[in-house]
Amino acid sequence: MMKNLLKTVAVFVAVSLSVGARAQLVVDITSGIDDPTPIAVSPFNWSGSGVLSEDVSGIISADLRRSGLFAPVPQADMLSFPKNPEEVVFRDWRILGTEYVVTGRIEPQAAGYLLTFDLVNIFGQQKMFTKQVSGGSRQLRDIAHRAADEIFEAITGIRGAFSTEMIYVLEEQRGGRPSYALMRADIDGARAREIRRFSAPVMSPMWSPNGQEVAYVSFETGRPAIFRENLSTGSRQQLTNFKGINSSPTWSPDGTKLAMVLSKDGNPEIYVLDLNTGKFTRMTRHFSIDTEPNWMPDGKSLVFTSDRGGKPQIYQLTLATGQVDRLTFDGDYNARPRVSPDGKTLVVVHRSRGVFTIATMDINTGRMRVLTETTLDESPSIAPNGAMLMYATKRGDKGILAAVSLDAGVKYNLPSQRGDVREPAWSPYFD
Repeated sequence: MMKNLLKTVAVFVAVSLSVGARAQLVVDITSGIDDPTPIAVSPFNWSGSGVLSEDVSGIISADLRRSGLFAPVPQADMLSFPKNPEEVVFRDWRILGTEYVVTGRIEPQAAGYLLTFDLVNIFGQQKMFTKQVSGGSRQLRDIAHRAADEIFEAITGIRGAFSTEMIYVLEEQRGGRPSYALMRADIDGARAREIRRFSAPVMSPMWSPNGQEVAYVSFETGRPAIFRENLSTGSRQQLTNFKGINSSPTWSPDGTKLAMVLSKDGNPEIYVLDLNTGKFTRMTRHFSIDTEPNWMPDGKSLVFTSDRGGKPQIYQLTLATGQVDRLTFDGDYNARPRVSPDGKTLVVVHRSRGVFTIATMDINTGRMRVLTETTLDESPSIAPNGAMLMYATKRGDKGILAAVSLDAGVKYNLPSQRGDVREPAWSPYFD
């Protein structure tokens, strides 16, 4: 059912996104698997008064379509709109070739809404589940994304990531001058809002493992400095103020440390900051440039970029022993390493024959696979389920975000309606 053969489907999904956002993103699906699973999300029954502010069934349908694994049936093609499994006429849906039907009911609650939804297997002629999701009065999109996660996992066996979010950097002109904003949005680009605006560049945002904080580099003091910021309260702390390079902050898996790059002792080296004690520990000592650290999921080692072999390649540092091993050998340039949640796959910015792309490498075998086809792809960030990654690229002279599955079978773009966007960071799960 889930074939890996690429097929360009050139589907433009007009997704209604955030209201009042400074830089809305739209979803442009460019490639999906050869045989996506047909699924119908019947319009949900609303038992309250007035009109809901969000089309919950439409958001679920858009989530599933964006995964590339599903082909939602347009409402105009549906022969009926069942509100519960008992109203599903299996023969009618088989005529359309539909494999699954989702039905649902939304009820008002004192504090918001309750969604009861069902997943029905048409060819198996059985209900797979009935589940409920509730949320506050402003959480209809959250309710929809959580329902989509449940449906996605029930069919594919992979935990859904539609309820996650992203942070990215927006650059635009204001009053004839560059202005920079750290933005936060749903993973489909909706509800984009500013975390903080800057008059100087900001870069390298990274979520904390619990999703409550972000670390980033800001030039607001006149030189690069690393900050951590609480996303709920807006309170923040400047962590570094050294001369020279202060860059590439990345949280340890337990959230108690930050690895980073500092040149305070003369050469760019990897350091680890203990956030409880404030102590900096130098981890590398080499005359070459060591940069862009990222933690392995077990917290026992770091991967990083270094030109100690003559050209930028990826190395692994075992923290307990200080041993450094080279990981990448394919291509004349590999940088910006990211590791999949299971620790098996390395994602890098890869250059071969002068072209920068995003590639994956099996850490055990060393086998490299190029995922993208454009020429200026950078800043990969992996979804918490390990199924997709987001990265920055160019469309013409404009910076946009894009996403690709780790098997390269699904691709979509997230261009901004204003300004350039770059440096995406995919959030962890919030539970």
